[in-house]
Amino acid sequence: MFEIIQAAGWPIWPLLLASVIAVALIIERSVSLRRARVVPAGLLDKVLVDLRSHGASAEMINRVAAHSPLGRVLAAGLRNIGASRDVMKESIEETGRAVVHELERFLTTLGTIASVAPLLGLFGTVIGMIEIFASQGISGANTAQLAHGISLALYATGFGLVIAIPTMIFWRHFRRLIDDFVIDMEQQAIKLVEVAQGDRRG
Repeated sequence: MFEIIQAAGWPIWPLLLASVIAVALIIERSVSLRRARVVPAGLLDKVLVDLRSHGASAEMINRVAAHSPLGRVLAAGLRNIGASRDVMKESIEETGRAVVHELERFLTTLGTIASVAPLLGLFGTVIGMIEIFASQGISGANTAQLAHGISLALYATGFGLVIAIPTMIFWRHFRRLIDDFVIDMEQQAIKLVEVAQGDRRG
């Protein structure tokens, strides 16, 4: 493997760097975007029980806000529990946008790697082909040497695709996961507003 990397030349090093970054981001996002961490089950029910029992105290609101991203959204509504429905919704929406922005952290980088990796691979192949044909003598090309050189040059394109395909899969997976989280948080926030405004019991 190391011999192949050496033979492929310097254009493959940016691909190796991109692969390391992509793996690191995939691991980090996989840990950060767990459902139990973002939208923990049962949090809204506990908040509603506390709200009915003790009201929206500052200590309870701070505890909910520190719990999870969903907690931050619910806490925004709790801070405006005595205000009108529109004020509660506006506060929740503002906090929700900030939470979504944090959930989408590093996804732009991951998507960029997925898009650029094939181009870097193609660039490496083009550089390799130029070097191969430039090294051939005027008297004629050595067919075996030429075929071997072309195969080495194509490693860069192959390596670029190997990086891009799984990176794109994870990028799309994370995007879909965040969309699901957003819908879940919206539904729970609406329920909190309706209970706080007396439109429903829970």
